[in-house]
Formats: sequence, structure tokens, C-alpha cells
Amino acid sequence: MNLIRVAVLGSTGTVGCATLEVLALHPERFAVFALAARSSVDSLLAQCRRFEPEWAGMESHGAAQQLEQRLRACGSRTRVVAGAAAIAQLAAQAGVDYVMAAISGAAGLTSTLAAARAGKRLLLANKESAVMAGPLLIEAVRSSGAQLVPIDSEHNAIFQCLPPGFEAGMRPAGVRRLLLTASGGPFLNWPAEALVRATPAQACAHPRWNMGRKISVDSATLMNKGLEMIEASVLFGMPAGDIEVVVHPQSVVHSLVEYVDGSVLAQLSTPDMRIPIAQALAWPQRMSAGVEFLDLVRSARLDFMAPDRQRFPCLRHAQEAARLGGLYCASLNAADEVAVQAFLDQQLNFGDIPAVIETVMGRVKGGGMTGLEAVLSADAEARSLASEVVAARGARLSVQA
Repeated sequence: MNLIRVAVLGSTGTVGCATLEVLALHPERFAVFALAARSSVDSLLAQCRRFEPEWAGMESHGAAQQLEQRLRACGSRTRVVAGAAAIAQLAAQAGVDYVMAAISGAAGLTSTLAAARAGKRLLLANKESAVMAGPLLIEAVRSSGAQLVPIDSEHNAIFQCLPPGFEAGMRPAGVRRLLLTASGGPFLNWPAEALVRATPAQACAHPRWNMGRKISVDSATLMNKGLEMIEASVLFGMPAGDIEVVVHPQSVVHSLVEYVDGSVLAQLSTPDMRIPIAQALAWPQRMSAGVEFLDLVRSARLDFMAPDRQRFPCLRHAQEAARLGGLYCASLNAADEVAVQAFLDQQLNFGDIPAVIETVMGRVKGGGMTGLEAVLSADAEARSLASEVVAARGARLSVQA
């Protein structure tokens, strides 16, 4: 059997590292063809030495130069490219069969679209691509004949519970409603007045999942669930009104699909990203993910509750962006990225994140999604506005201090 050649984009992040762990379990089935990261030279060097890919890419040109020097010094034959455009070219290379799209944020859009247009099996962990440019992504998948398999635990759970013949962007036959589960994050039971004083360290201390800092903050604000709702609408061809968010603190049920006959199918497992990764790599077959199996007796209980949209208004903002459609979702994502980074840099209070997003969404022009240029323009506009709002609020904090 020929080895399946995999490009892991965002290989030094949480999802990328988990992907390499799963691939390492199955050397008879998979070969790592390319790895790509933003700027972490030490981590990518270690991965290149272990997996010996043909190519390595780095978004930072300076980091790429350092990586190449160090690879040559240790005798590695891995070739190095630099810049977002070069990484997109890696995703579309003829030598690649599967692409793990795990570059976080808007930075992953071009390489994700490149993989879709090239007809690869696209393992979609970069939810921002679907949020920002969902119609463009679905069009690229359909035109090229690419296979899109979602990696987010919630969307992968839905994927596993759908009837045969799933087609990206098309409403599945017989499905009435999708239910996305949310852990509730670290602040699930915090009173509103305490949320204002929450620190970046507290926001990043997720009770169930080991994730990067940005997505951890999004989980704490529930914006991550809002973005996932938009992604689900795009991937499964269903209006946001038919997608419900349910808080499930144990993170055992990863999402549910309700059918018109009253049946509800759910996917359960321990909270470990290696499970959806292994499912997507092996689909339509199954293979070991190297994880602990679920013990329902030890789990003891499964709780579900409605989200509090008053304490966590980011979910409300995402639902409004989904309702408006067009370029509003790209603007929402951009405003969130700027606000979260400002919070992590201690330029904003936690409670300022939704306020910045609301202000930006009230000022952007919106409009129809006419193409990638329009998406990137909306992204730039929202980032500029968000930076202005952050600067104003940061100045206020300095005066108060």
C-alpha cells in the first residue's frame, strides 16, 4: 500500500503536535511530506529531525533562514520555504495527499483555500477559514472534488453522526437541528462582577482541554462557540437558527444531531483532540488514536444547560454576525483576534473584549462576499477599527491606574 503523504500546517501548535503524535502511531500508513509553522524555529527543527519531511515552511522569513541554517548543520535534506504564499504552495503541491489545516486565525485562510482548490483531503482545524470565507471555501471544495473533514471536536462529532453521503455545504437529509456542546470555559460559574478582573492566566486555564492561548480566551468568552456555530452553518448547510449551543461542562458529549423523527445521535469520547484527528485521517475506516478510552461509570454524570448570553455577550455578537451574513463574519473574526491579543498583552480588561467587538461591528460597512479580495478588505477594515477602539480603551485604563 502506498503511503499517504500528509502536510501539517501549523505543526507546532496544539492540533499540529497532536496530529504528528497520531501519524507516528501509523508509520506503515502515513508519511509526513511537509511541516509549516509561524516562527517557532526550535520546535519545527525538532519535528523536522524526527519526521524528515521533504519540505518545511515558516511564515517568518527570518525564522525560515535560521531553520535552514540549523537543518543544514545537522545534515538534514529538508528544504525550507518562507512566507504565507510559499506555505499555500506547499498545501497545493502534487506530492501532498492530505492537508491538516491547523494554522490558527486569519493567517491560515490562504493555505486552507489552496488545499481546497487543489483537491486535497482537507482536515479543517482552521475554523476561521469557514467563518471568514465560508462560501469561497465550499465553492473551492466542490469545484475541485476535495474531501473536507472537520477537525474541531464539535464539528467532527456532527460529521460522525450524519447519514452517509455527506457533502460539504449541503443540508443533510432528515436533519432537523444541530446541537453544539460547550464546556463553558474556566469562568462558567463566575459572577459578572468577577469577570471584569479576570487575568490572562485565568482565562487560559481551561478545565478540560489543552489549547493555545487565543482559543482558550475565546472559550472563556464563549466566542469560540459563536465561531463554531458559524462554521457549522457553513459546513453543514444549515441556517444559524437551526444550530443550538448547549453548555456541557464534562466535555464528554462533543455534539449532537437531531433528526426529524425525534432521534438524537451523539458522539462521546474523552476530551482529546487525537480522536477527531485519527477519525479524519482514517475515514471512512477507523484506527487507533493512542488515547484513553471513555469510562461512563467513572464519568458518573452528564450535565447540560443553556448558555448565559448576558454574562457572555460574545456568543450573542456571533449570532448577530451569522444573521447578517456576507462580510460581517470576517469582520467579527478580525475584531475578536485584535481584542483577544490586546487582553493577552494586558491592554484590555476581560470585560472589554465583547465591548470592542460590539463597537467594531456597529461601524463596519459589511456587504456581500464577492471574492477573496473583499474578505481581506473587510478583515483589514475591522482590524484597523478594533485597534483604534483598543487604543482608546487602553488610554482610559492608564488614566484609571
